[in-house]
Amino acid sequence: MSLSQPAVQAAIGVLGLLLVSWVAQWLARHVLARGLARLGTASRPGLAAVLLNPQVLNRAAQIVPTLIIQVGIGFIEHLPAAVVTVVQNVAAALTVLCVARTLFKVLDVTLEVHQQRALAHDDGRSRSIKSYIQLGQLVVGAAAVVVMIAALADKSPLIVLSGFGAMSAVLMLVFQDTIKSFAAGLQIEGNDMLRVGDWIEVPQAGADGDVIDIALNTVKVQNFDKTIVTIPTWKLMSESFKNWRGMSESGGRRIKRTLMIDAGSIRFLTDEEIERLGQITLIADYVHEKASAVKISRSMKASELGEALARVPANQRRLTNIGTFRAYVHAYLKANSGIHEDMTLMVRMLQPTAEGVPLELYCFTNTTRWADYEAIQGDIFDHLLAVLPEFGLRSFQAPGGADLLGLIGILDSAAKSASISVSE
Repeated sequence: MSLSQPAVQAAIGVLGLLLVSWVAQWLARHVLARGLARLGTASRPGLAAVLLNPQVLNRAAQIVPTLIIQVGIGFIEHLPAAVVTVVQNVAAALTVLCVARTLFKVLDVTLEVHQQRALAHDDGRSRSIKSYIQLGQLVVGAAAVVVMIAALADKSPLIVLSGFGAMSAVLMLVFQDTIKSFAAGLQIEGNDMLRVGDWIEVPQAGADGDVIDIALNTVKVQNFDKTIVTIPTWKLMSESFKNWRGMSESGGRRIKRTLMIDAGSIRFLTDEEIERLGQITLIADYVHEKASAVKISRSMKASELGEALARVPANQRRLTNIGTFRAYVHAYLKANSGIHEDMTLMVRMLQPTAEGVPLELYCFTNTTRWADYEAIQGDIFDHLLAVLPEFGLRSFQAPGGADLLGLIGILDSAAKSASISVSE
């Protein structure tokens, strides 16, 4: 077989082109890519660090051989025109594929750099860009498919797109959740409604925990029992959810709980009780001030109504045990180091119910950590329940088994005593 034969020359030309493309790829990957990667490592986090990332450069190096084959195949003599066209079209499609894979890696590295920057600034609640990254990959993938089909068919991409136009209804049906999720993601991001690290409640989805991932189609929430709930992004716009970020950023968490006071234990205080309660440091000034006001009021009533009418209890101004206890609770909360000083603090009585008189505590702790919040709240109500008898008050609770057994025992004893007295 002579080298002058057209087939041999064409084969040598193809082998030479393959060798040149392989050498070019080796140089691009091991020389150029490594050199540029060192520049990327030395540069600050940003666009340069993304484009000069070693993974991105390795992907970009794969474009070189396909371009060389696409251009060089036309210079090989004695190849049939049909073969040249097919090789060029296939090489063009592979070039588009390599470019798309490079762009995919650019987007992936962008997400990694953003997450690393958030960790470096200790900002676990930074806005997530994962949904935008996934949307970008979806757009790049769709465009790459259209261009690759056009390259293989040797047609204009516009012609391919016109063919997809007839399938628009099908595509809309297939990607309806993606389209709705993308629109919801824009609203969530634009209004800053959700971030990674936020504590949210979505009762319809059984979610009550921290957001750990925000993607294009889904939002992942890790519940406090460590289960993970996946919620479609568009559902967060069509249904309501509660975000506790405002509470976390405010530095205080609300306590809103009631003490049920037995209405039968509410009464006026005697002079001896007023004197005893005046020795409590937290309300000493309050008791003395009220006691002085009561004395002045009684003197005025005596001068207006006379001594006889002034002694009638209904005509007198008197201190109640629940009013004094309410003042004590307010003073106790203000003196508590676990209560936020700059937020709302009040103690109020609500409408009496069949279970007693509700005394509501409304205040904020100076921490938002769950365990500390519960500890502070528990200490407050432990103390208040224990100090109730000091004011002659009782907390209300429904009778339990022991109470009923005690009542039955009393009734039995009374019945026995009655039967004995009758027999006698």
